[in-house]
Amino acid sequence: MWRGDRLITESEIRRAPKVLLHDHLDGGLRPETIVELADATGYGGLPTTDVDKLRTWFRGGAHTGSLVRYLETFSHTVGVMQTADALARVARECAEDLAADGVVYAEVRFAPELHGERGLSLDGVVEAVLDGFRTGSAGTGLHIRALLTAMRHQARSLEIAELAVRWREAGVVGFDIAGAEAGNPPTRHLDAFQYMQRANGHFTIHAGEAFGLPSIWEALQWCNADRLGHGVRIVDDITVDPDGNATLGDLASFVRDVRVPLEMCPSSNVHTGAAPSLDRHPIGLLRDLRFRVTVNTDNRLMSGVTLSSEFAALVETFGYGWSDISWLTINAMKSAFLPFDQRLALINDVIKPGFDALTPPGAPGA
Repeated sequence: MWRGDRLITESEIRRAPKVLLHDHLDGGLRPETIVELADATGYGGLPTTDVDKLRTWFRGGAHTGSLVRYLETFSHTVGVMQTADALARVARECAEDLAADGVVYAEVRFAPELHGERGLSLDGVVEAVLDGFRTGSAGTGLHIRALLTAMRHQARSLEIAELAVRWREAGVVGFDIAGAEAGNPPTRHLDAFQYMQRANGHFTIHAGEAFGLPSIWEALQWCNADRLGHGVRIVDDITVDPDGNATLGDLASFVRDVRVPLEMCPSSNVHTGAAPSLDRHPIGLLRDLRFRVTVNTDNRLMSGVTLSSEFAALVETFGYGWSDISWLTINAMKSAFLPFDQRLALINDVIKPGFDALTPPGAPGA
């Protein structure tokens, strides 16, 4: 956990090869880009055009302990992402920012249905984003792919699933549903998930964030999700006695036994009220119990985080060392929707050597 006589720093973590599975494109814009795009596209809804004040506004609006309030801030980022040029720029900058943070593989998700207010087709949205990803990642060590998200309170999930399959040879690796969980169970979109299965596609489901075990159970046992977006409420099926011994219920046992990947976003979970605080976040217990835990950013703008800062917060809170960070990173790469040989190559040729270079044999924190 220690490097010499101190904790591993965020700048050191930035040098580590990291993997990001849960990051929303419309939750990671640069504040200055929002202001410039609002001016270029004629969007007049921003609460302020002062870049620093806008950055503060997004973080303040998101850190309320309410998922519903958190989601309201996206009206402004989506509002400036309604043209092909704007989408390509946002995607390019996303790739640049992730590469600068030391991310070597990322799956970034977005909802095509939200970006058609000015006439862009669903295919046009996807094409623009993928173009931006390619431009922004060129010449870096970042491999970036897209996940297409359907909004769970709408009725276009099958259409978005078909779109994901149509673009999977061009950089789309899977499908997702997102939005407020309460009142919008995963089974409402069962036809989309069954379509993905018949097409041999991959999908993750936002479940167990603001809602509890029923959402997780439906996502897994009815919809057969490959991964869970967040999944923090699986802790509700775990009992810890006064001596620290944990007893897992049937659902928690299943999640651990079959190695269901949990796309955990610690800071975001605190900001939305899914976890009371970072030191009480379920990731500590779930990592100790060796669930397939991964660490993610969710929304870098709203939560004011990078993947490096998320790991640094876990180092400070739980005393994690390089072995923990490496274990969590390899968990994520194993769980990616990339073909097996490509996942294995990144683990063996990039991730393990990268961590070995940061942690020589016998070094503190190795």
